[in-house]
Amino acid sequence: MLDELNAQYVTTARSKGLTDGQVMRRHAVPNALHPIIMYQGTVLPYMLQGELQASIVMGLPTIGTLLLTSLRNEDIYIAASCLLIYGVLLVAGNLIADISLAILDPRVRFS
Repeated sequence: MLDELNAQYVTTARSKGLTDGQVMRRHAVPNALHPIIMYQGTVLPYMLQGELQASIVMGLPTIGTLLLTSLRNEDIYIAASCLLIYGVLLVAGNLIADISLAILDPRVRFS
């Protein structure tokens, strides 16, 4: 956010007479959120990995423990189903990140 506030377009917006709130809302925040939104779409598998570790430690019946149990028992159908669910969640996370980025930043929209 500090890098965006020191950018030339923010200085230009301030010199045009916009208030600090308008500069932050219209210029700095949308450009600062761009990398954060895209990172959230790619970090979803790591969040699922953390869910697996937490469910094993706490003994919760989640899809992570189901996957681990099916791998230990060599049940390929349940393991493949769990991996398919993880894959769908990864694609859905990236899709949500792309859609929210298109809503936030009009430069990435198609005409």
